[in-house]
This record gives sequence, C-alpha cells and structure tokens, in this order.
Amino acid sequence: MTFTDHTIESAPAAARRSMEAVLKHQGYLPSAVGRLAGSPQLLNGFLQISGLFETTTLEPIAREVLVMTIATRNGCHLCVAMHSAKLTSLEADPTLIAALREQRPLDDARLEAIRLFTLDVVATSGAVTPDTLRSFLEHGYTEQNALEVVLGIGAYTLSTLANRMTGAPVDEALQPFAWSEHAA
Repeated sequence: MTFTDHTIESAPAAARRSMEAVLKHQGYLPSAVGRLAGSPQLLNGFLQISGLFETTTLEPIAREVLVMTIATRNGCHLCVAMHSAKLTSLEADPTLIAALREQRPLDDARLEAIRLFTLDVVATSGAVTPDTLRSFLEHGYTEQNALEVVLGIGAYTLSTLANRMTGAPVDEALQPFAWSEHAA
C-alpha cells in the first residue's frame, strides 16, 4: 500500500494549518508532511512535541545528537538526511555528523554522553541504572536534561516510525544528505 502524498488542498482540513506553517517556514512542503497529513492528529502532535523539544535547555547540537541517534537506530533514511542538513546548518563538525550517521562513538565526551544516555533510555525503557544517570550528570547535564531526553526520544520515535511506515522519500532539497541504513 502507498500512502497518499497530500497537498494542502487534498489534506484533511485539520492538517491544513500545520501544512501551511511548514510550507511558510521551509519554503516547500516536504513529502513526509504530505504523507503524515493523512492523520492530522499525528502531524499536529509531532509538530507540537518537536516544537517543545526545541525549547528545552539542551543545546542545539546536543538535541540533534539525540535526534540522529534515534533516527539511525530506527533506520529512518529521511530523518537522517533532514537532521544531517540541520547539523550542517548549525555548523557542526563534519566528523561529528559522519560518526552519527555511521553510529560510531563521538569524539566529544559530552556529546557522546547524551548519545549513550539516549540509547540506554531506549534499551531500558527508561529504567536507567543509577550509574548510567550519574555518568550522564557528570558530563554537565542535569536532571531536567535527563527528562528532556525522554521528550526528544518520544518526539523522534513518533516521526521515525511514521516516516518509515509511510515510505516518505527524501526530498530534492535533502538529496545531498541522503543516507542508507545499510551504509552505516
């Protein structure tokens, strides 16, 4: 089955405002948004939760490390391309981006701590050990940051699973950042 590539005109009415906002913000309507619009609740919910994640106290690069960790773990080719582009726009070190795309340890100890903590939160369904939490906190993170990691995992698990289910293609603008799960 193929999911519908909705336009603003063909989408359910409850998805149109969000689609218009994405179009205005990005300058084009990503195909993933058109497909996710098939469920206005999912589209609107993702945009809201990801917007909340953007307001956390985690610094932008750390947030993107979390997103890329979830995206590569879940094999979302579109998410990896999109967030590789975001890291590039944040002027992240190309070696950091490559390591994230290849699911390798990061050279930066603080960023590696959030990558490992993210993976452990997922692997333990949130039941991290006191030592795991202590290690995360010893890298300068806070209890608030630990809870913000849960928020980010929730937001980007939602998008990675939905984008994989719908088979959302990588848009032309993101082609330079295309990724294959098997290349990692």
